[in-house]
Amino acid sequence: MFQSLLSPSPLNASGTSNRGVLSAAANGLDGFIVQHGGDLDRVFGRSGIDPEQLLHPTLSLPLPNYCRVLEEAARQTKCDNFGLRYGQQFQPQALGLLGYIGLCSATLEEALVNFAAAFPFHQHSTLIQLVDQGDCYRFDYQVRHGAISERRQDAELTMGMATNLVRHVLGADWAPREVCFEHAKPQDWHEHREAFRSDVRFGQACNSVLIPKHELYAKAMPGSDPMLLMLIKDAIRQLGDGGREVSLLDQARQAILATLHLGEPSLDELARRLELSEWTLQRKLRDCGLSFTQLVDQIRQESAMNHLQQQNLSVTQLASLLGYSETSAFSRAFKRWFGLSPKQWRSAAHA
Repeated sequence: MFQSLLSPSPLNASGTSNRGVLSAAANGLDGFIVQHGGDLDRVFGRSGIDPEQLLHPTLSLPLPNYCRVLEEAARQTKCDNFGLRYGQQFQPQALGLLGYIGLCSATLEEALVNFAAAFPFHQHSTLIQLVDQGDCYRFDYQVRHGAISERRQDAELTMGMATNLVRHVLGADWAPREVCFEHAKPQDWHEHREAFRSDVRFGQACNSVLIPKHELYAKAMPGSDPMLLMLIKDAIRQLGDGGREVSLLDQARQAILATLHLGEPSLDELARRLELSEWTLQRKLRDCGLSFTQLVDQIRQESAMNHLQQQNLSVTQLASLLGYSETSAFSRAFKRWFGLSPKQWRSAAHA
């Protein structure tokens, strides 16, 4: 059983007043778009972003607009791997507070823990967790916002950011054991393998980087500064609104999403993960106007729609990803939700 070291709620676990993503995440984006032949006014205009916001690293950008600007930049520049390339050159210090909380940590291992813990202040509606897998840490990342269907460029950018935090200490040639992406394999996927210098898998349940533990031991951060780290942690906490408790519904959604690809969700397993009795969990879900079955159905419906919009996964692969043991069961559920088969829905959406 894997032990999750840090797994804040995807829906603003830390109660932050930042309701999107801090504009530090777009540091140097304008210059990078121009460098790749893009039209800034067109890219930002279509994405609904005011370029002036990018001058202030602690201003909040709506997450859908941020993901949209990366996708639009990829289209406008005709660079399909735009997010990958942007991420490869994105150094930790460019991330503002989030980057410096890693850089000022004592060790590389502590830097990863602090980075993951601070991430909910930097970006909301997102799963971020560092999972202990025995001989490795798995750094998971996934945008979980209902209005965002295209998020490939953001995922590749973020995996690049996480990799560069490790490479800041271990050198530019360091390679993770494995990198996973939830989107389908792109045409120029060989560039991903060259960028990360490791095996890259696509069509997975979550975006992740696998980091061998033995490479982290006793690796001091070159810019370690305990006093500055304390000040940065205080500054990050001040972005919050008092530490609102994570709702049970948010916790339940995260737990189901994190394990959906393993098979049919069960009430007793969810109750165990949330440290509740089955009866208490059912009562609390009823208070939210949902049964356990309805909640699972709702999550599957949202996930199916997002995956069909943004990926080229087959219906069989998608059924497995959503925890169905048989493709026919998924197809029946999908027709009940939308009145169409998954293939018909995908064709209509693309048209």
